Amino acid sequence: MILEHKGILVFYTDQGIGKPIILLHGFLENSSMWNHLIPEISKRHRVIAIDLLGHGQTGSLGYIHSMELMAEAVEAVLNTLEIKNPILIGHSMGGYVALAFAEKHPLAINGLCLMNSTFLADDEERKILRTRANNMAKTNFENLVRMSFTNLFSPESKELYKTELEAALKDALKTSIQGYMAANEGMKTRKDKTDLFKNLPIKKLLIIGKKDPILEATTVKKLLENTDVDIAEFSEGHMSHIENKKDLAYKLLHFIEN
Repeated sequence: MILEHKGILVFYTDQGIGKPIILLHGFLENSSMWNHLIPEISKRHRVIAIDLLGHGQTGSLGYIHSMELMAEAVEAVLNTLEIKNPILIGHSMGGYVALAFAEKHPLAINGLCLMNSTFLADDEERKILRTRANNMAKTNFENLVRMSFTNLFSPESKELYKTELEAALKDALKTSIQGYMAANEGMKTRKDKTDLFKNLPIKKLLIIGKKDPILEATTVKKLLENTDVDIAEFSEGHMSHIENKKDLAYKLLHFIEN
């Protein structure tokens, strides 16, 4: 399905009936990353998966896609579908977008899952890496995408899930240079949302991969000590929908239904 928003087209899928579940993909991904999960979740719930700005079949709005700007596109979809009180599940960058949405509408959601994502802002080292990547994107985009995407997998996972990695990489390479750069700029400038996440008066789940090369599990867990956030720690890395598929499906259904 397609919605016009601020002069661009926003793509989304809408399946099932019942409690609304909003699925938000990560950087260099699109709504198809959820294809294996949607049939299971939509048996008892309404599942909306959205292509975020500059990804999949959704257009770009300039060269800085702040998480708030992406959240506005999500809000436009929900308003069109007359969705009230959804549960948001965001993978990596999708988690940052979910937090931006929750900050604007803290009482309008029933749950929030950060999947291989974080409430922390980029540190200075990460900001420098994003700037460097955007400079490289102008001249060597395909190699940059291949390198940055495959580095999300551990050496073991690269072999074990070779077929799935190649399929996901094929989708990643469809991302436009503008979409890549705008999202990178948006992630670089996002603010810390630690207090927001801790204090949201809803059910919350944080999914962590023990081998995640991007997120520091120990730091994040320590910050959430003595809070009401449920933490699930899986055996593998950043791509739980590929590396811990069964564990993820079980945990997400449990989170949605309890």
